[in-house]
Amino acid sequence: MNRTAIDRLALVLVIIGAINWLLVGIANYDIVTMIFGGNLFKGTISAFSRIIFTLVGVSGLYTISLLFRESPANASE
Repeated sequence: MNRTAIDRLALVLVIIGAINWLLVGIANYDIVTMIFGGNLFKGTISAFSRIIFTLVGVSGLYTISLLFRESPANASE
């Protein structure tokens, strides 16, 4: 299955976001704001944290297209 560099980057960011939300749900621990500053639970996040959350969200929206895209192997059949 061939994916472009953008596809792979988007998937990595979505996985990072999923791990972060897993930690929030299980341990009430937000690793993104711990690294980049702020406190999500108090409503104060740094500009860097906001940028990371935005990139993860945009990546999540982009990966929706992967659901409907045929892989190059299937397209030739």
